[in-house]
Amino acid sequence: MDQQLFFLVLGFTLTPLMAFYAMVIIPAALGIEVGVRRIYVTTLLKIFEWGKQRIARANENSGGGVVRNGTVVTAQELIERNGPKSLTEAVAGENGSIERKLKHDFHLSDICYFLKGGVESIIDDDVTKRFDAEELSSWNLLTRTNQNYQHLSLRLTVLWGLGFVIRYFILLPFRLSLLVIGISWCMLSYAVIGYLPRGKLKRSIYWYISTVTNRILGRSLSACVTYHNKEYRAAGGGICVANHTSPIDVIILGGNNCYAMIGQRQGGFFGMMQRAFSRAESHIWFDRSEMKDRQAVSRRMKDHVEDPNKLPILIFPEGTCINNTSVMMFKKGCFEIGGTIYPVAIKYDPRFGDAFWNSSKYSLLEYLVMMFSSWALVCDVWYLPPMTQQENETAVEFAGRVKAAIAKQGGLLDLVWDGQLKRQQVKSSFKEEKQAEYSKLITGE
Repeated sequence: MDQQLFFLVLGFTLTPLMAFYAMVIIPAALGIEVGVRRIYVTTLLKIFEWGKQRIARANENSGGGVVRNGTVVTAQELIERNGPKSLTEAVAGENGSIERKLKHDFHLSDICYFLKGGVESIIDDDVTKRFDAEELSSWNLLTRTNQNYQHLSLRLTVLWGLGFVIRYFILLPFRLSLLVIGISWCMLSYAVIGYLPRGKLKRSIYWYISTVTNRILGRSLSACVTYHNKEYRAAGGGICVANHTSPIDVIILGGNNCYAMIGQRQGGFFGMMQRAFSRAESHIWFDRSEMKDRQAVSRRMKDHVEDPNKLPILIFPEGTCINNTSVMMFKKGCFEIGGTIYPVAIKYDPRFGDAFWNSSKYSLLEYLVMMFSSWALVCDVWYLPPMTQQENETAVEFAGRVKAAIAKQGGLLDLVWDGQLKRQQVKSSFKEEKQAEYSKLITGE
């Protein structure tokens, strides 16, 4: 009797669960959008708007901030930068030329530009803040993107507690199980098609399996992606370049197209996945010693690009993750080998969860736990028209032109700084450049 009751309870539990898995996986395999995630995201937006109004009223009543259009504005956001924007304007003054300004003796006010610039950098640095989580104007019931939240009302606290239970005890286990299903499907399928002879059939099967895998992995994050201008997707023999916010960028782009991966050979589980990928299709993996040889890297990439039957290479030229607000300097390597560049702009909606991976602060495991316990992953992907290097255009200029196009389309700031400033000090050449500029001004050159 007890055994029959056990199987009865197990059947009642597993049947709806398996049906739910089928409702997620089958549409992913067929590339169909049912619309459940869109309804889920719309419902979340209404809840966030209600919470935003409650917080705004509470802060206004307590004098905790200035309210603009129903949003609390902090003291840092009230700072406005006025006055001269460059060193030349500062020395010349608003109403005089450089020569007239430099004819008088030294005044203490001549150093005000440097003092002002230094204070502004301390308060609101344009570069290093690109490596921190993007702050939101209102609370999204998560703790990562707004550290100033305090207890304001019982309703908000209860709502946060309910959201915590939903995210960690319902969504997180279900998403992790989908992740296991997606990875298992990937490894098993790649192992099977690895035995097929190379040709058009094998490429077609790999393209389908790869996109389905990434769609399942995307659904494990409740990803709600809108793809624009699909006619500009990267084709074989080309290079797809995109701004980089997260390791999940690969999953987002891979759900709508198939790419060849490029990177350093790994050991352990990741090394096993790389070998499975290579058996299924042509990818580019480098040894650590080979990565230091730029010519060897360029040569292998060029050989890949010159074959139109091979998948387009996916590259993130920034070389590191930036916090979804800006695009920083593109490395020129992939722009030197020739071929067609297919730019892609990715912009995440931070209201549902911060997709930025701050590798200096969080390990990959910590980051993935935060992502799988966030509300959802909502983003837009814009495919831009393909671009080629123009005559008399250097690789650096070409990279800058592509970067500017991506920044403009994605509504991101176009910065000239190297993203490696996250881990390295500013190059001495940048300091020397400013020193030389000031020297020319004070000598009247």
